[in-house]
Amino acid sequence: MEKKFPDLIKNIDKQWPGESPIKLMFQDEARFGLISDIRRCWCPAPFRPLCPAAVSQEYTYAYAAVSIADGGLDTLILPHVNANCMQMFVDEIASRHPDSRIIMILDGAGWHKAGSLAIPYNMKLVNLPPYSPELNPVEHLWDDLREKAFHNRLFDSIDSLEDHLEISLKQMENNKEYVRSIVAWPWIINAM
Repeated sequence: MEKKFPDLIKNIDKQWPGESPIKLMFQDEARFGLISDIRRCWCPAPFRPLCPAAVSQEYTYAYAAVSIADGGLDTLILPHVNANCMQMFVDEIASRHPDSRIIMILDGAGWHKAGSLAIPYNMKLVNLPPYSPELNPVEHLWDDLREKAFHNRLFDSIDSLEDHLEISLKQMENNKEYVRSIVAWPWIINAM
């Protein structure tokens, strides 16, 4: 993928005429639930840290698309991962960037390829090779978010989890330089 990526972007640009600039975005979803993520933490000696834990089957999902060039992050919190929610997400991204030709790179999840998915006029979807999450920089955003905002946390309800997730995602969206430092991989930047 890394070697073929520059040619892929050039071919899409040639086949997709238009005056508007190309915006290269990577997309992914992540599941967040009431199951707490226990991690190491510091505590003064001789005390042992106490971390609450819970097991629950309630989840919510965060959808994210990141613009590699400027670190712009667009997110939505939705109740499921399916074609209907994916449709809402791509429509939202297209409406947020109406003056761009969006090339959205995503994995091969079934709802990304659903026949009912209507791709907006200013967007092209490109699938990553199968079984290659390491090629998607959004995966690193999820790791960072979980490490910094969700470790050793216990939520009373799915609503409180969603509130915390919304605040955490908004902080990431407002810090473009930080997001860019995570996602601006040289092989992607060089392809643009």
